[in-house]
Amino acid sequence: MTDTVIDIQAIGKTYRIGEVEVHALRSVDLNIKKGEYVALMGPSGSGKSTLMNVLGCLDTPSRGTYVLNGTQVSKMTDNELAEIRNKEIGFIFQTFNLLARNTAIDNVALPLVYAGVNKKERISRAEKTLTDVGLGDRMEHKPNELSGGQRQRVAIARALVNNPSIILADEPTGNLDTKTSHEIMDLLEQIHENGNTVIIVTHEEDIAKRAKRIVRLRDGVVESDTLA
Repeated sequence: MTDTVIDIQAIGKTYRIGEVEVHALRSVDLNIKKGEYVALMGPSGSGKSTLMNVLGCLDTPSRGTYVLNGTQVSKMTDNELAEIRNKEIGFIFQTFNLLARNTAIDNVALPLVYAGVNKKERISRAEKTLTDVGLGDRMEHKPNELSGGQRQRVAIARALVNNPSIILADEPTGNLDTKTSHEIMDLLEQIHENGNTVIIVTHEEDIAKRAKRIVRLRDGVVESDTLA
């Protein structure tokens, strides 16, 4: 049993826009072990969003191999990717991506619906996860009844509820004020200390420095990979 969660080798991604070929990723190697806390950084156009989409099984690479938690995912079909995404990856987005008409508990339980978990178990796990992120008293609130920070906590609870191999956070503090950003980063730190593998995509140095390792991309390749 290896402790490597992510192993990507020579990953490339090329898009065609009309007659033009865009090399979003040229050749990226990356190895992330269980329990690491990694920040992905890079200027606009560096390839970090494309790499995040590949890591999150939202997109397939044009070339190279990607082994996620022992499973070769680089050649999977969309349906297979959707299944592995739901099982292995917890997403946290800048825009929260919550269902407006659903309560906090229903939003958090959603991945468990796709996973085929029965209703009693779904409610129980969603309640526990919301309590863990400090929202035990907001379970029946809808997103428009919550502050930005509370909405992001709901999104974090939803990411955690399936016990995924990795938590992938894309600019998780991008829509939050400074004080709330610090609270959310404290929560992510706590999640990491609980043994979760956390990958955060950010363009902010102070946010990246909260991670233990910083991988910087430029022009579709890894420019540096250092311990924070």
